[in-house]
Amino acid sequence: MEIKGKIKNISEAVQISERFRKREFVVEYASNPDYPQPLQFEMVQDRCELLDSFEVGQEVEIFFDLRGREWTNPQGQVKYFNTLQAWKLVSEQSSVTTSPT
Repeated sequence: MEIKGKIKNISEAVQISERFRKREFVVEYASNPDYPQPLQFEMVQDRCELLDSFEVGQEVEIFFDLRGREWTNPQGQVKYFNTLQAWKLVSEQSSVTTSPT
């Protein structure tokens, strides 16, 4: 999947466990300019560094996978969570493409 938007926030990478880290960023997505939507994406592992060449306010095209997971809380209720996991960013202001090699 892919969408275009403007980077609103870029967080620092967070080490979740010994072998897993992620970095989150927020993009303002405006399919309807009257109601822009802030969408949070994450990049994981070696892709965290891809965000270093981007900055807040930059227009980008994001290529991502939609991830979902099921969790049962201690009371036995099942909850569902979604994640937008980006794997490639392309700057809209230039022809620079950033993706892992």
